[in-house]
Amino acid sequence: MREIVYTGFMSLDGVIDSPGGVVEGHRSGGWVFQDLEFVPEAWTIKGEELAETSALMFGGRSYEAFAAVWPGSADHADYKDLPKYVVSSSLSEDALVDGWGPQTILRSTDEVAELKRGEGGAIFIHGSAELARRLSEAGLIDRYHLLVFPVLLGAGKSLFSRADNDKRMLTLRSSEAYKNGILKLIYDVN
Repeated sequence: MREIVYTGFMSLDGVIDSPGGVVEGHRSGGWVFQDLEFVPEAWTIKGEELAETSALMFGGRSYEAFAAVWPGSADHADYKDLPKYVVSSSLSEDALVDGWGPQTILRSTDEVAELKRGEGGAIFIHGSAELARRLSEAGLIDRYHLLVFPVLLGAGKSLFSRADNDKRMLTLRSSEAYKNGILKLIYDVN
C-alpha cells in the first residue's frame, strides 16, 4: 500500500493559499517570503521529501498553476520526470503539459483510493487545499509535512475542513523550531 503525504506551507491560523505571491483568497499573497529572516535549515524538509517522493498529486487548479512554472524551473528539476496524478472531474487530457513526466488524471476519490492500494512509494500532494480536505475526510491522507509560519492571515483557503467530522488523532513524527519562528511539524495520521 502506498502512502499519501500532504506537504505545504501554512500560516499559524491554518491558511495555505498564496504562499509564493499569487493572491487567491486574501490580500497577503507571498507571505512565505515576506518579513522573515531566511533560515536555510528550515527548507531542508524539501530535500528530505524529495528522497522519499515516488509521485506527485495535485488538484486540477493546483496542477494548472504548478504546470505553468515547475517544468522549466531549475528549483523543481528533480520533480520533472516523476509520475504526476491530477485529481479532477473536469480537466481534459489535452490540458496536460508535455515533457513533465508521466501524467494521469484521476476522476474521483475512489480512484485515489485504488491508486493508494497499489504498489509503490509515497505520493506527495503540494498545494491543492480542496483535494487535501476531500482526501482527509475520506481517510486517505497518511501523513502531514508542514512548515508553519508565524503569521496570522485571517482569510484564505484552509488545509483542514471546518465540517463536523469524526475526530482523527495524529502522532508527532518529528518537529523542529527555527530562529525565525517557522516550525517544522511532521505528523502521522492514526
